[in-house]
Amino acid sequence: MPLTDLRLYVEALRALGEIQEIDAPVALDLELGAIIRRCIETGAPAPLFKSFSDHPGGFRILGAPGGTSAQSGMELVRVAVALELPPTTGGLVIAEVIAASLDRLAIDPVVVDDAPVFENTVTGAAVDLTALPVPLLHYGDGGRYLNTFGCIVARTPDGTWTNWSIARMMVIDGKRLSGIVAPQQHLGMVAKAWADLGRPMPFALALGVEPAIPFICGMPLPAKVDEGGRLGALLGRAVRTVQCRTVDLEAPASAEILIEGHLHLDELVEEGPMGEFAGYIPLDTQTRRPTYRVSAISHRDNAILPVVVAGEPAEENHTAWGLPSSAQLLYELRTAGIPATTAWIPLQSALHWLVVTVPRDWRRRSGVGESEALCRRIGQTVFASKAGAVLPKVIVLNDDVDPTDLKELVWAFATRCHPLLGHVVFDDVEGAPMLAYLRGSEKVSGHTGKIVYNCLAPDEWGEALPMRASFRHGYPAEIVDRVRRRWSEYGFK
Repeated sequence: MPLTDLRLYVEALRALGEIQEIDAPVALDLELGAIIRRCIETGAPAPLFKSFSDHPGGFRILGAPGGTSAQSGMELVRVAVALELPPTTGGLVIAEVIAASLDRLAIDPVVVDDAPVFENTVTGAAVDLTALPVPLLHYGDGGRYLNTFGCIVARTPDGTWTNWSIARMMVIDGKRLSGIVAPQQHLGMVAKAWADLGRPMPFALALGVEPAIPFICGMPLPAKVDEGGRLGALLGRAVRTVQCRTVDLEAPASAEILIEGHLHLDELVEEGPMGEFAGYIPLDTQTRRPTYRVSAISHRDNAILPVVVAGEPAEENHTAWGLPSSAQLLYELRTAGIPATTAWIPLQSALHWLVVTVPRDWRRRSGVGESEALCRRIGQTVFASKAGAVLPKVIVLNDDVDPTDLKELVWAFATRCHPLLGHVVFDDVEGAPMLAYLRGSEKVSGHTGKIVYNCLAPDEWGEALPMRASFRHGYPAEIVDRVRRRWSEYGFK
């Protein structure tokens, strides 16, 4: 059954043991964030908070909506279920499914007449963001963040491009929000098109949408590609949208909470800092950022606000951003003629590593004769991509290694990357200012060095690889099968 709203998703997760209802009142000030962080770091079920000690009732909060699970064989169950895949689906299969959808025709959203989100609506002077349960997530955050997993809807003035994205939004007061609107990001591009006309950008913020939407919002698609249509291609069905009340936009009809208004690039307020995907709370002071002025707030009865507490892996930046980025990069590498068997951003790398694996016959398939040249081509493709802009390090391996298995990955990286010859350096490419180790001019300019680690077998070996001294690779298949079948006979559990 299609999971067309957040409540269906919650029930699907509940049936799989992935929801923990919390009836005890919890403080929005830090306690809620600390609970979610512990759930993230232990793989505990997603917490569903039902009451708050420092805010009136009428709302719920779902923490870690796209986090990982400690259940054996189901680490990515929340991602798989959100994308309407079997709950045991692994990361490499999820990335392949998303990548395969990029060759399909878009299925555009369909507009419906009404939606449950309009059960309660206030506009104009009655708007009050503080009526919503907005938490203080990290000790050190500069304010309360309403949007951590919502869908921001924006459209170019000529109507040719409708962008869905995720970007943090901090509450300034009852009628204003602020957040990062980076000029190189699609939201910033759309906002600039409006500013060039001397007008603020209409926006809608849909919170608590059907579970697949955040994963397309976090996917680094090319500019001028509508996320709604691409999500339709992935799911094989059109997503439902509804006309907003005060702006000329259609927002996901599944929203639990809908915020409408206009983004003013020329009206700057203090915003941040906030704990982010790299796993740190920046030492920087607050930064002046654009203002979202709110004209309407709508919400369902007993609405659910999804909340992400960004930080050390693995949280939704690493699943809802990292997984679709893996898929996009896999698609782009193959389109560039590189015979990648996998492209995988390990969740534990906090979006700082991409692992690319290639088959033994990569020379014949790619027409490239040397491993260093292949690694350079891979780096050029990845670092020129929107999906690779944040990634500083690429590890290239033969595909006998499973990049989702951290034990295999660490072993292969440690034993196959030559300390002198195993590096292809890109010393002036577009950087990612979020990286914790950037300093000085690199952080200001947005340019930095990036690297590809060449962990491929030496060129003189050709397609040969040494035998791995392991159970799976170091014995004949019939011996491996016999030992597995007789394991309990030997006395092991």
